[in-house]
Amino acid sequence: MATVTFEKAQRWYPGNDTPTVPGIDLEIGDGEFMVLVGPSGCGKSTTLRMLAGLEEVNAGKIFIGDRDITHLPPKDRDIAMVFQNYALYPHMTVAENMGFALKMAKVPTAERQQRVEEAAKILGLTEFLERKPKALSGGQRQRVAMGRAIVRSPQVFCMDEPLSNLDAKMRVQTRTDIAKLQSDLGVTTVYVTHDQIEAMTMGDRVAVMMLGELQQVDTPLKLYDKPVNLFVAGFIGSPQMNLMEARVRDGKAYIGEYNVAVDPAAAAKMKGNITIGVRPEAWRMVTAQEGGLPVDVTLVEELGADGYVYGTCGVEGTPSSVTIRVSARQHVRKGDTVYVMTDPANVHVFETDTGLRLSD
Repeated sequence: MATVTFEKAQRWYPGNDTPTVPGIDLEIGDGEFMVLVGPSGCGKSTTLRMLAGLEEVNAGKIFIGDRDITHLPPKDRDIAMVFQNYALYPHMTVAENMGFALKMAKVPTAERQQRVEEAAKILGLTEFLERKPKALSGGQRQRVAMGRAIVRSPQVFCMDEPLSNLDAKMRVQTRTDIAKLQSDLGVTTVYVTHDQIEAMTMGDRVAVMMLGELQQVDTPLKLYDKPVNLFVAGFIGSPQMNLMEARVRDGKAYIGEYNVAVDPAAAAKMKGNITIGVRPEAWRMVTAQEGGLPVDVTLVEELGADGYVYGTCGVEGTPSSVTIRVSARQHVRKGDTVYVMTDPANVHVFETDTGLRLSD
């Protein structure tokens, strides 16, 4: 069993007033693809490096299966690391790079060659085995780094932002390759990224972090549909959720003088100041006579099948830019004024002071 368990694992750098990771509790299933996501400095890479043995664990424990690996050296943890910068030896061929760890472990030459060839076949690198890294594209170098991890047959893959050096098109292709590869191999994988689209498209589950603490650990769809707090609501989703300040009067939510219909379960918990969240695709355009929220269009992004309309509202409590997803055939233009409404089931309600979700 290659489960991974963090039990209040803490990392406190000398000289810092507070720990970078105060004490993380996280269970990762056997064969699961777990993504750690969050803004820069949130502690996700530190958490991964604690698992890999590259950072000291100041308190708490980390287990792989039933084995306590908290204070084991990296070489004894049965983990393979894939870094952001590939870390390939420029003077070695692809085959030599992929087999180097096996050579250091004194694996017989024939077995080493067989494992390298098998990994190369999986990754589509067979024809490049005799090339040097400088003769490869960025995506091919990343696959070599993956191959170096695969040949070791580890219990756990640790990946630290492995796609951030690739261009946008290559990043999309490579993330698909990695997700398929992990699924085929069934190796427990912990993947770190700051890109929430990467996280949503690759992970079986996603752990959202802020200031070293887990905010929510769930499937991508549940993170999107039911964020537990304002941070997760604003971080997950591209473009991000429209977050608007509202006040509760007579059991109803008002943005300025505009009454927002909310789910009865959330309405029963509302009091004082709240924050209303609406995903861009949850708006529907209506006529001025229907009493929707007015939005003055400042930019239209046409993406083919659909598009995004950005505009200002001018109603107290609304953000500087309101985002609406529209069909490309709706022909909204810059300078237009459109009116939007949404349904109660699509309204996310949060307590402004605590940031906690009130909607079911």
